[in-house]
Amino acid sequence: MKHYTFLVFLFLIFTSCNKELSFENETFEKKSTVPCKKDCPKIKIDVPIAKNSKVPADSINKKIFSVVKEIVYFGEDPTKVNDYNTLAASFIESYEEMHQKFPTETFGWEGKIIGNVEFDSDQILNIKIDHYTFTGGAHGYQGFRSLLFNPKTGKIIFNDQLFTNENEFKAFAEKKFREKYKIPAKANINATGLMFENDKFQLPQNIFYTEEGLLLYYNSYEAASYADGPKEILFPYDEVNKYLKYQ
Repeated sequence: MKHYTFLVFLFLIFTSCNKELSFENETFEKKSTVPCKKDCPKIKIDVPIAKNSKVPADSINKKIFSVVKEIVYFGEDPTKVNDYNTLAASFIESYEEMHQKFPTETFGWEGKIIGNVEFDSDQILNIKIDHYTFTGGAHGYQGFRSLLFNPKTGKIIFNDQLFTNENEFKAFAEKKFREKYKIPAKANINATGLMFENDKFQLPQNIFYTEEGLLLYYNSYEAASYADGPKEILFPYDEVNKYLKYQ
């Protein structure tokens, strides 16, 4: 009987440790209490929260939070902000402190974060963060962030770990990029007005796995001016699978 009870106990431990990773979006919102008639300062954070499989879930949730925090935190002591509610509150507090110092010059602060599971396979998990912030000036800033994870461990997968041979893929991508944006093969990559650093083609900071294929996405200022907007190029998987470690 004792032996049977012990086996049941081991089975329960095993099954509890092998629950399938799942996600559920949660929303965190905050508005300023400073009186306003329009463009009232506000922030909304809607992000996927990993659940069930504890170790990878904890790792994934911590990374997502750190990225969102990097985008919308403007305070002086980041150690005080450890969850989404305090993060949203700190954004509004930063506005109110600025408004108190410059009441006629601060208005309309806004933060909007929308996260979702862009792609999920046995080998790779892609979380997409769509973010917009406005904290004054001529315009706000909108962009996308790609977070790639090993779904079994929850560890981040860096861009340089994606490829069997990064240089070969980069050469392939540059050729296709030049074709799409009509940049002559022998011309400087910036010949048509782009802004690649050191006049050399580079892979973007954000690479997305999507249902349609592998997306290279250059946010504004990464490869072109704000006026020219973001640049992107999508590769069907049958064109690039030979370069990819994860599929």
